[in-house]
Amino acid sequence: MPVESTEQTQEELILGFLSESGSDYTSGEALSGKLGLSRAALWKRMEALRTQGYRIEAVPSRGYRLVSVPDRLTSLEVSPLLSTRELGRAIHHHDSVGSTNEVAFRLAQDGAEHGEVVVAEQQTAGKGRRGRVWVSPPGLNLYFSAILRPELPPQRAPELTLVAAVALAETLRDWGTDAAIKWPNDVHLDGLKVAGILTELSAEPERVHFVVVGVGVNLNSRTEHFPEELRSMATSLSLATGKPVPRARFAAALWTRLEEWLDRYLEDGFDAVRARWKALSSTLGQDVLVRTDRQELRGVAEDIDPSGALLVRTVGGSLERVLAGDVEQLRPRKPRAG
Repeated sequence: MPVESTEQTQEELILGFLSESGSDYTSGEALSGKLGLSRAALWKRMEALRTQGYRIEAVPSRGYRLVSVPDRLTSLEVSPLLSTRELGRAIHHHDSVGSTNEVAFRLAQDGAEHGEVVVAEQQTAGKGRRGRVWVSPPGLNLYFSAILRPELPPQRAPELTLVAAVALAETLRDWGTDAAIKWPNDVHLDGLKVAGILTELSAEPERVHFVVVGVGVNLNSRTEHFPEELRSMATSLSLATGKPVPRARFAAALWTRLEEWLDRYLEDGFDAVRARWKALSSTLGQDVLVRTDRQELRGVAEDIDPSGALLVRTVGGSLERVLAGDVEQLRPRKPRAG
């Protein structure tokens, strides 16, 4: 795990203390005592934070108050908001990368620990399923990849995509939406794609070495940020709610929810995840057209099986098990409540 500088750790602690105080002032004496810093050293740290875009008010005899924070996704912004044990406790932040999944995969190969996260303000070659590109404009949305080291056989690794989808849909619902999951890895708002998940792994026949779960969520994109051919198919959380989304707060909420579901999954198995996924699904019960590498299937999406595969009752009456493919929902409906 990367070792952070003492200065950055102190800055994170300062932001944490100021965030806890809300609109109240925190005395310089109290901060100095908690951090073991002289008043002069504390002032120096405050000035360093101001140069990074933090508005910190200082009033004699009252202390310091955090007025506003920059809309970034470094550990300085996210860490004070986190309540996880491991996930996101080490953040590798980049202004721009080709793909966060590629960076995370290399880090995992070099020994990065469970829970480390790669997050980028922009991706220049964001990866979607089946070789597609995920459009990733700078400074608007959330693009991250989490490194996981679960004790799982490789054949169960695809279940982690559904774990992530449940956590993501629930987090979006916490923002007042009716987010629904489209099998296997997309999350929609009002029938429009708002997020996608790409899971990649390194394994040998008997065990998983690591899994990289990549997530892209459109948080503050406006219509003009989408390519013209996607404008009728994509949306963002801010477009759906009419409000700007604080990205660090969303990231912290999502990582907290994801860790909770990972813990439940690893302790109790896939059944609870499967049940919640079904409750949040926009695919089940739909007339669908499924395109795989080998064939096209038309029928009704009846269920997901205990491994997460989609079960489709074809027009001919057979029940087909789909492990991977593209699903077109032929009769849109409102997502299930729950």
